[in-house]
Amino acid sequence: MKILIASKNPSKIRGAQLAFEKYFSDVEIIGVAVSSEVSDEPVNEDIYIGAKNRVSNLKRYAKENNILPDFYISIESGITNRLGKWMIVNIAVVEDNKGFQSTASSAGFPVPDRYVDEIISTDLGKVMDRIFNESELRLGKGGISLLSHDVISRYDLTEQAFIMALTQHINNDIWK
Repeated sequence: MKILIASKNPSKIRGAQLAFEKYFSDVEIIGVAVSSEVSDEPVNEDIYIGAKNRVSNLKRYAKENNILPDFYISIESGITNRLGKWMIVNIAVVEDNKGFQSTASSAGFPVPDRYVDEIISTDLGKVMDRIFNESELRLGKGGISLLSHDVISRYDLTEQAFIMALTQHINNDIWK
């Protein structure tokens, strides 16, 4: 099974691999860097819009390069206050080669109010690197690993979001 993911980020690729291997065999995930067409730190609806844009741009890339995957997938992390408090969430979009698209989210984690403006004006990764005196946390376990004392990693959040989106594909008789 060939899957194109709209990212070259190793933690996103690994999380996707973990999710898809729970339901499919011979999973090959190919990372392609495409634009989200939203800010580096999307806020509220832009998280979803960015994830959808990435899938759309990934499909265009695949067509231009004669690649025929089974799935086009993306995941966008961002900050939202839609539930009354600021939190970081991941939105996954999974589209099969027949055009059936699903969307889901990971668990969200809270953001201290004092960091919200800085996160929005730069991005979560830069703020986490500064807070924890690290470099490129986003490419590995992520800042959530440090916040949760290694109980949850970025891989876990990515895997979660993709599993939630895949529920519509593995139970397609309910949605289609």
